[in-house]
Amino acid sequence: MITLPKIIFALVMGGLMSLTITFAISMVREGAASNFLWLWFDAWSIAYPVAIVCILVYRPVSEWVTTALVKKLK
Repeated sequence: MITLPKIIFALVMGGLMSLTITFAISMVREGAASNFLWLWFDAWSIAYPVAIVCILVYRPVSEWVTTALVKKLK
């Protein structure tokens, strides 16, 4: 079930993750171009909503896999 805390987590984590990843990729692909901030924002505006959806969808799966792995390691 998607609750308010899970939505807020997805918004914050998705923002941080997508900002970081799009910054790194934009810097590698374009360097310190004069329009770097625009290029970065353009990439981020696509990545941010995708990241939010992925976090909401994949979080339960990753929690299940993590729990299973930790149990096997004990």
